[in-house]
Amino acid sequence: MQAPERTPEHRWLQRLVGAWSMEGECPAGPGQPPMAVKARERVRGLGEFWAIAEGETEMPGGGIGLTHMMLGYDPAQGRFLGTFAASMMTYLWIYRGSLDAGGTTLTLDTEGPDMGTPGRIAPYQDIITLDAEGNRTLTTLMQGADGTWQQIIFARYRRAG
Repeated sequence: MQAPERTPEHRWLQRLVGAWSMEGECPAGPGQPPMAVKARERVRGLGEFWAIAEGETEMPGGGIGLTHMMLGYDPAQGRFLGTFAASMMTYLWIYRGSLDAGGTTLTLDTEGPDMGTPGRIAPYQDIITLDAEGNRTLTTLMQGADGTWQQIIFARYRRAG
């Protein structure tokens, strides 16, 4: 089997490799202010084609939640592919996505449990943007039953040493 050639998309994923600290916010519920979220994350490469992010998030009320994201790019499909799992949920998120023309923003489409409507599966987008300084943001959107998109997470990641 001949080894595949590394693409610009694979190089983009390798820009995620390293240690990160995260500060973000997510909704707490109707009429309540957003909850602050803090996390640490380490991203490592699995060879030159995959990035694996392992995070530790401070949970509201105490404790640590663990997260695991794996992202790659399949040139045959022309798509980024990946998964996300977290210790505080039983759902496995499956990603398919693309990089914008400017090469700064990766939009990952997925679906999962509607956070406000039990039993409903909703479309989601995780949007990762890398800035010129090497920092990144994550914006998570969920499409409601009425078709409108709402932001449910916004997080800023900074390199941690």
